[in-house]
Amino acid sequence: MKHLLRLTHPIHLVGGLTIWGLWFVAIYGGLSVACAVAPPDPERDMWTGINLAVGLSTLGTAALLLWLSWASVVVARSAPEGRERYFAHVSAGIYLFSAGGTLFIGYPVVFLPPCL
Repeated sequence: MKHLLRLTHPIHLVGGLTIWGLWFVAIYGGLSVACAVAPPDPERDMWTGINLAVGLSTLGTAALLLWLSWASVVVARSAPEGRERYFAHVSAGIYLFSAGGTLFIGYPVVFLPPCL
């Protein structure tokens, strides 16, 4: 099981998109439930608890993905030529792409009034 945690393992090729997918489902599912259970006053601006929660989860997920991308690059530089280096470099790119997707989707969700 420990070998799965190394950033040179092929499982990290789907790790970034899996983390992004879980974040996506969580924020939109949570947004829907929060709007059904306790919608904020329509007169309020975008500064609500819902937007704060979505913003914090967006920043946390993006930070995790960026850290994983950076860590994959560091591991790839020290890995021997071949398969392990390839997996680490491709994983770094996928983590970086997923972090960009998280910020691209999270930004408008955070700065628009919820429950419209």
